[in-house]
Amino acid sequence: MNAIFLMLMGLGAMALGYFVYSKFICEKIFKVDPHFRTPAHEMQDGVDYVPTNKYILWGHHFTSVAGAAPIIGPAIAVIWGWVPAFLWVVFGTIFFAGVHDAGAIWASSRNKAKSIGALTGDIVGNRARSIFMIVIFLVLLMVNAVFAVVIAGQLINFPSATIPVWGAIVVALIIGQLIYRKNMSLLLVTIVGVIALYGMIYVGPMMPLALPEMVGPLSDNQSWIIMLFVYAAIASLLPVWMLLQPRDYINGIQLFIGLILLYGAVLISGPDVVAPAFNSDVPEGTPSLIPLLFVTIACGAISGFHGLVSSGTTSKQLDKEPDVRFVGYFGAVGEGSLALAAIIAATAGFATLADWQAIYSGFGKGGVSAFITGGANILQQGIGLDTVLSQTLLTVMVVLFAGTTMDTGLRLQRYIFQEWGSIYNIGWMQKAAPATLLAVGSCLLLAFGAGGDGSGGLMIWPLFGTTNQLLAGLTLLVITVMLVKLRRPMWYTLAPLIFLLIMTTLGLLIQLKSFYDKGDWFLFTMDLIVLVAAILVSLECSSALTKQIKANKANPAAKEA
Repeated sequence: MNAIFLMLMGLGAMALGYFVYSKFICEKIFKVDPHFRTPAHEMQDGVDYVPTNKYILWGHHFTSVAGAAPIIGPAIAVIWGWVPAFLWVVFGTIFFAGVHDAGAIWASSRNKAKSIGALTGDIVGNRARSIFMIVIFLVLLMVNAVFAVVIAGQLINFPSATIPVWGAIVVALIIGQLIYRKNMSLLLVTIVGVIALYGMIYVGPMMPLALPEMVGPLSDNQSWIIMLFVYAAIASLLPVWMLLQPRDYINGIQLFIGLILLYGAVLISGPDVVAPAFNSDVPEGTPSLIPLLFVTIACGAISGFHGLVSSGTTSKQLDKEPDVRFVGYFGAVGEGSLALAAIIAATAGFATLADWQAIYSGFGKGGVSAFITGGANILQQGIGLDTVLSQTLLTVMVVLFAGTTMDTGLRLQRYIFQEWGSIYNIGWMQKAAPATLLAVGSCLLLAFGAGGDGSGGLMIWPLFGTTNQLLAGLTLLVITVMLVKLRRPMWYTLAPLIFLLIMTTLGLLIQLKSFYDKGDWFLFTMDLIVLVAAILVSLECSSALTKQIKANKANPAAKEA
């Protein structure tokens, strides 16, 4: 199979999903209303609730949900063959992720921009809300603690990325001021921002910056992790227009330019996919394709973290309700395009099958390194870009997205603590600064308490895939209950949620046995907690769903809302 056909089939299908399926879902099922007054206007405060241009909001949403996961997951999952990974990314984007992301923004905006956890209390019940928020907190804890490790590792391995990664923050601060304080043209600001960002990417290899192996009593890895959390804490407290929005927006533009370069190189060089379509000779220790494929590839097909961003920050910035389609569904298409690029780079970026097998010598191999190596080879062959510059470009892409996800993730974790403060009437916890300190403290406690080098978050990372997908299924469940209460068709959300809950439950059970066999009682206990929480929330939601369906049947004369 030539990579050109893989690219055209994947992008073509996702484009069709956006122009046809998303239009149907948003207009006929969600029934978005251009006259609806969104929380961004109703509750505008200039900090969290800010009506935002849909293109800027798309950039914020897309880069916040993307992170490194749509690269890592697909680049690992191709070990089963490129066909299963390709099909799950394409059909997952069209029928799962797009509906999930747009639905979460819509549901939240219709309920005063409440997070999906708090919304569960209104739609289902307080008991379900309490359990659901524990699952949400665990997902955010995993994302923030582990992405700090990922970013630190890339900055150590690729010091040429240091200047563009930190320089992007300065560019974002300037862009925020130019747009919101000077009212400059978005197009002009975008052009200037992109030129500045790519100028730093060009300079990066000429001026590589690395920390000493020891900075006082700390290693370079520990130092980077602490600096990243200090930055993320400050970013989470600043008004969204000042740093979060412009940083995410310019990163979104940067990603699309990167994708255009990568896909353009594919068109020019036309590399063949050397990886097998279905890998019948997987390395020893590789788990079964089903259900682990649907857990390994989360972002890029569907991800529960998207629901947290959609209902946690995006819904607070939605200018007009019809923007749900562009921001939510097209944001999922953008991420699916990135996942597709990761599949192509990790399967067609190597000269021979033997070269590919050398990388994929065991499950979990490949990932970011396969994407950067394979993608750099394609860029070099297609457009003649220097290999070191290509690697820097792709590394910056990975790190900037991981960084924007961490920015948003810490802000969301702050919201969780504030919501807990509100629920349990703890006044000081409802304030932004103390809640941020709690968020940072919990992440650092995991990072350094479970691993002295700051990589403690990696301990519970094996649970991220299943917990994240479980969260997506439960988010769809809440949206489905809301649709039934409004007397609207439910199968467009019910079908994907049933599939997800089955696959994630199977995944949790398989992992539970694996942890038991290894004697890993910490992960065994964590897995058991997540599994029990999933069952309890599912039962609560199913009960609410059943009651509402019976109520609708008992009163068939009532009109659809």
